[in-house]
Amino acid sequence: MTLPAAPEPFLPEVVGRAMDRAAGGRPIPGNRVTVLFDGPEVYPAMLDRIAAARRWIHLDNYIIRSDATGLRFAEALIERARAGIPVRVQTDWLGSLTTRRSFWRRLRAAGASVRAFNPPRLIRLRQNLIRDHRKLLVVDGETAVAGGLCLGNEWAGAPAAGRQPWRDTGVAIDGPAAAALDRAFAAVWRLTGPPLEETELPAEAPMRGESALRVVAGEPGGVRAFRATELLLAGAAERIWITDAYFVAPRGIYQALLDAAREGIDVRVLAPGKSDLPRVQRLTRVDYYELLRAGVRIFEWRGPMLHAKTIVVDGRWIRVGSSNLNVSSLLANYEIDILADDPGLGQVMEAQFRRDIDRSVEVRLREPAEGRRHRRVLEALTPAPEADAPSHHPSLRERRRRAVVTLRAVLSTSRRGLLLQAAVGLVLVGALFLLVPRVMAAVCAALSLWLAAAAWAESARRRRD
Repeated sequence: MTLPAAPEPFLPEVVGRAMDRAAGGRPIPGNRVTVLFDGPEVYPAMLDRIAAARRWIHLDNYIIRSDATGLRFAEALIERARAGIPVRVQTDWLGSLTTRRSFWRRLRAAGASVRAFNPPRLIRLRQNLIRDHRKLLVVDGETAVAGGLCLGNEWAGAPAAGRQPWRDTGVAIDGPAAAALDRAFAAVWRLTGPPLEETELPAEAPMRGESALRVVAGEPGGVRAFRATELLLAGAAERIWITDAYFVAPRGIYQALLDAAREGIDVRVLAPGKSDLPRVQRLTRVDYYELLRAGVRIFEWRGPMLHAKTIVVDGRWIRVGSSNLNVSSLLANYEIDILADDPGLGQVMEAQFRRDIDRSVEVRLREPAEGRRHRRVLEALTPAPEADAPSHHPSLRERRRRAVVTLRAVLSTSRRGLLLQAAVGLVLVGALFLLVPRVMAAVCAALSLWLAAAAWAESARRRRD
């Protein structure tokens, strides 16, 4: 028996419902969206919105430094707080660990509410792994800025010193999606103290534009960002262009990229050439071989740190936000991402991706010379430098990290380097057991008792729940 064909709109409706459920919400129409690149574009958009606040300011950022950039934002927030505008600032305890206490005292003295997310708890080990990794500003429930940028000098750059800003991407949103972002802020704010009153949250915001956005509010164990990203990649028909700062994809997303590339989809991944987290970069490079064999094109950025987290699919679907393609971001952290089916925004994102590729090196897989037929090597092909490419003088922090990466890269940038680190660590532990057995026994006993207490506390908490 031959079944009748489904009507033409059936498939789009199914895909739309699947994306709604994966992302945790339907598209929100009526938004004006501006894609912003790097701190010199993103920060003025944030500061302008702070200065124009009339009802409240909600700022949630993983890292807020007490450097010149952080102080610039602090002054703007203090001015609004002294004018009687409710100012609420939340940061992650671990992310802002090095921020001076005097920085927070100044904000509180001006009347701002400041909270730190998830300070360490002695016997709640699993909870200590959960971080608030969001980068979000919402003003008056009507306008917002979200993306991958923390607040610090790295993202601002220092033109006078010849230092470019870290490469990053954000979006400025005016319209009803800002109200949804405000509700996402409130959901995490209540975890660190008294919740917001209903009167302190917008019911809705006026329409300002033509873009429909989904707000993907990632939560630990919620897998919304993971499911939405997997569905987005699986639906690609022509191309998938990914920029990711810490690309260590979970198996489902990794397999989606392999399958797409093997089917002839133009899959490209842009990753940092020099990372502020060298070990994560090694983990990223471990997977290069299989991706390259499947047909994925891989590029490594040549400028300062590449910190953006973006996906463009078929020149129309875009995802911009704080989620990296790794287990920590997609499954364990509080994250915030914007997902849109908008060809206009897709064109802007693809144009920037091409510009970024022009400042990158492509990693290619080639057959070795005769006599070494059982080995393959990765070859980085460097294009001729652009005449108008801006120069970059790295900061002291970047120079230190670059030196470490360069030194270790002589040994390996992938599995061999990771195995060598593990071997050195085990040798050191073994040597300590031989040299100071009593001290090591005491340390192991203390760790065992600590883990036992943590397990007992978790068991008791689950029994109460």
